[in-house]
Amino acid sequence: MFSNLRRVVRRGYRRAVDLSHPARSPLGSAVVNCVVYREGVRQEGCADAEEALRRVRKTGGGFVWIGLHEPSQEELAGLAELFGLHPLAVEDAVHAHQRPKVERYDDMLFTVLKTVRYVEHEELTATSEMVETGELMVFTGEDFVLTIRHGGRGTLGPVRETLEAEPEQLALGPAAVLHAIADHVVDDYVAVTDAVQNDIDAVETAVFSGDGGRGDAGRIYQLKRELLELRRAVAPLARPLEQLATQPIPPVPQEARAYFRDVADHLTRATDQINAYDALLDSILQAHLAQVTVAQNEDMRKITAWAAIVAVPTMVCGVYGMNFDHMPELRWTYGYPLVLGVMVVACFLIHRGFRRNGWL
Repeated sequence: MFSNLRRVVRRGYRRAVDLSHPARSPLGSAVVNCVVYREGVRQEGCADAEEALRRVRKTGGGFVWIGLHEPSQEELAGLAELFGLHPLAVEDAVHAHQRPKVERYDDMLFTVLKTVRYVEHEELTATSEMVETGELMVFTGEDFVLTIRHGGRGTLGPVRETLEAEPEQLALGPAAVLHAIADHVVDDYVAVTDAVQNDIDAVETAVFSGDGGRGDAGRIYQLKRELLELRRAVAPLARPLEQLATQPIPPVPQEARAYFRDVADHLTRATDQINAYDALLDSILQAHLAQVTVAQNEDMRKITAWAAIVAVPTMVCGVYGMNFDHMPELRWTYGYPLVLGVMVVACFLIHRGFRRNGWL
């Protein structure tokens, strides 16, 4: 019954659809869309949440899907009373900043997901932002789905339009919507993780290039910070997906659990990639620090070699600069050029020796 849902929802970076456009949503600042679906078909002529729910429960079929964007406490209070939402879940939905989780309140589920987006940039720097996160809360009941989005990204327009194009899937009810949303979010995790790999490859190439970059440490640390931000969004979702895939939780039917396991498998892939990237960055950082140490040692050898070369004329000049009456060769006609020649020859021989040993 969910056979085509993964295929139609699992895509790369999809076309962003803004359902808050006035032509689609004349419902106010927080409500993005309010639609009744019956047998997988969108029903027209219902813009009020109370009227939508009344129509669904009067006919005994279908469900209502309401989307909101950053609602206030007052804006959500009416919907909370209408759908019987638990006060604790409502508080979490308003204030956001929650870990990914699934909580059950009687026959209703409250699901929290972290949305991510890869931030394009021309060149990776020590201050580049690569991962932008948001939050998505989903209230799922027997005859309703209430989605609340926080942040400027993570629109569900592609999910809604894809499901509307597959009415046989949408007819499966709120569980199909919850699966499609979770699959959409996890697909974005995979896509962002793959995109971050390009930045890691660029840093790795710079570190192991012939000239080596001493300023790469800042970029490596920035990559690790962005990976940490991505891990905070991805890793905590494993437990909620496991609950949806293995436990009898209404309104998720038993036949839908296998598809949540499929989503969990894709999440595991993203998590493993993030862990591997973090370990790789540790190795790259250690290699970079080792290169810096080697370069510093080479600089010290060069400085020492030049100091040794300069020491020869310094020593000779120091001897002849003493105020003694009796010094050898002091009155020689060619004494001065001879001493200069000795210093030049001595410096040349020392320089040649250091060059042969790789110090210069």
